[in-house]
Amino acid sequence: MDRKIITIAAVFGAIAIVLGAFCAHGLKQLISPESLVVFETGVKYQMYHALFLLFLGTTPLVTEKAKNTILKLVVFGVVLFSGSLYFLACNVLFSFDFKKIGIITPIGGLLLIAGWLMLFLHLIKQKR
Repeated sequence: MDRKIITIAAVFGAIAIVLGAFCAHGLKQLISPESLVVFETGVKYQMYHALFLLFLGTTPLVTEKAKNTILKLVVFGVVLFSGSLYFLACNVLFSFDFKKIGIITPIGGLLLIAGWLMLFLHLIKQKR
């Protein structure tokens, strides 16, 4: 399980760096400054959660069952939250209006929050 979590963390981190560079160099001429900020927010949160998964995959303080649940919450949260921000920021580049599915952004955010809360609750329940 730890190897899987760390692998996903590495992939999320690498993708965040690629997308951050793309935002800084490739998107500047294509989208508004406000949309660049939205895109950068998606990149930041993806990287924050890559680091969170890296911690999760290396800590002995969390059971395998809890790690698995947290992993799922974070992966789906990043895909929905950051992924939707990427598409919303680049909305002018697509024929589909991504504002129609903007509701998935807060759902992704709630999943990310749930992942952190799951870690917190798991840690305070442990008897040490």
